[in-house]
Amino acid sequence: MHSLLFGIAAALCWGVHDVCVRFVTARCGPVLSFLTVLGSGVLIILPLALYAGGWSALGPGNATLGILSGLAYAGGGYSLYRAFEIGPVRLVAPLIGAYPVLSLLWAAAQGQPPSLPQILAVLAIVAGVGLNAALSDHDASKGADRHARLKAALVWSLAACAGFGLTFALGQAASLQGGGLALILLSRVGAFLGLLSAALTLRAPLPLRGAPYPLLVLMGLCDATALGLVQFAGTLPRPEFAAVTSSTFGMVTILLAWIFLKERMNPPQWGAVALVFAGVGYLAL
Repeated sequence: MHSLLFGIAAALCWGVHDVCVRFVTARCGPVLSFLTVLGSGVLIILPLALYAGGWSALGPGNATLGILSGLAYAGGGYSLYRAFEIGPVRLVAPLIGAYPVLSLLWAAAQGQPPSLPQILAVLAIVAGVGLNAALSDHDASKGADRHARLKAALVWSLAACAGFGLTFALGQAASLQGGGLALILLSRVGAFLGLLSAALTLRAPLPLRGAPYPLLVLMGLCDATALGLVQFAGTLPRPEFAAVTSSTFGMVTILLAWIFLKERMNPPQWGAVALVFAGVGYLAL
């Protein structure tokens, strides 16, 4: 039960974070946006980690897993920012939110194979994502450029889904060995330094002026809280369920985009989204 609650709280935080992504990337691009979110998350977690301790539990094993988790999160998060930058929320959010499939596969590899109803729920998620993608692609048939952008959004969404699935598997495995907030901070620093190194190596543009820094800091708080909740769930029974319930962030994001960004949703698209989250909801039971 605690794993489920941690995942739901993470979903609410990520839903608020993700609906802001489209706005901030339009102002300063995905690289600077995500770097600021990661960096502000480090500054928020740092005093808590210094106070709460957990440093004595860090060892070569969980420290390495924590850093690898951070690097996977950097890749997944950047892919998310790119996907939301170029694709509609109604398409991107459900596809990224399908990472519970990977969480169940990871649990199966550790000796906890899914039941037949769970497999059917996974198939419902995949079918709903595919239907939503097809409906969104049909809407885009009026322009070749828009068609290409939706295809690119699909690729970036799949990359984000894979990155988050790997992040949670590595992060929860690290949490089993202890470390608490110190481990979460280490993962966050790994993500920040990994993305910064890639940006400097590739000479990515970093438009420092005009960036909405207060909003980015708020996003950093939401993101750090959500990731910390899911990673800390690694110390609880059935931690994969925290990853499953956290994936319902997509519904929060879609509803906020429908309300504030005025993204149109027709009944078949609502049905596809409902199918995705019905599958996710069953996996959370």
